[in-house]
Amino acid sequence: MDEIAFGRSIRALRIRKRLTQAALAARAGVSRGVVARIEQGHAASVTIARLEGIAAALGARVLVKLLWQGEGIERLIDGRHAAVVEEVVRILRAAGWTVATEVSFNEFGERGSIDIFAFHPETRSLLVVEVKTVIGDAQELQSTLDRKVRLAPKVARVRGWPATSVSKLLIIVDTRANRQRIEALAATFRVAFPRRTWAVRRWLATPSAAEPLHGLWFLRIGRQAVITQRVRTPAAPATHSGRAGS
Repeated sequence: MDEIAFGRSIRALRIRKRLTQAALAARAGVSRGVVARIEQGHAASVTIARLEGIAAALGARVLVKLLWQGEGIERLIDGRHAAVVEEVVRILRAAGWTVATEVSFNEFGERGSIDIFAFHPETRSLLVVEVKTVIGDAQELQSTLDRKVRLAPKVARVRGWPATSVSKLLIIVDTRANRQRIEALAATFRVAFPRRTWAVRRWLATPSAAEPLHGLWFLRIGRQAVITQRVRTPAAPATHSGRAGS
């Protein structure tokens, strides 16, 4: 937790609500000293229950999140993530991409890891893939992915990938809950990720550096996802059996 930022946020909300520290403390059922400590940047000395109570009194909420190696904790506890990554890596390699997974970076204090990092040598296209099994904070998701896209060229140069364009792809496990979540934020996600599943798969098969991909792909686990070009097969000529003259 960034205690300084947290304290400033509490103070800003309190002032917006036109509350004194004493008034906020009374609403939350704590002493004024507790509110003062939080606003002074010492939230770690206060229990989570009290932090939640103070936030609730301001019409806000506290989100406690455990981080490990960027977003790695999600991958650690959810085997579905590994299954999706394996499937996507197989698809990309079959389409001529050079692929790396769990690519960590540390650029001027900005740390994290890219789920799937891919380079298409023929078109010099760079692709940053974020895999999600569950949709949590949509705003944080987009800002995290945009940060990775921004840093991607530097990370690629270290790997010897001379990219001329950077694309981003959000892959979401296809569940009813995830689709409902995306539908509830349809306008936001449509702007950030205008291309969807089939358009994404066509682009991955024939990428274009001139038209970078900003896509969202609902991937159903258990179904084989194959990138192919649909070729119309001519119908076989009809055959007739029987004896001549019959």
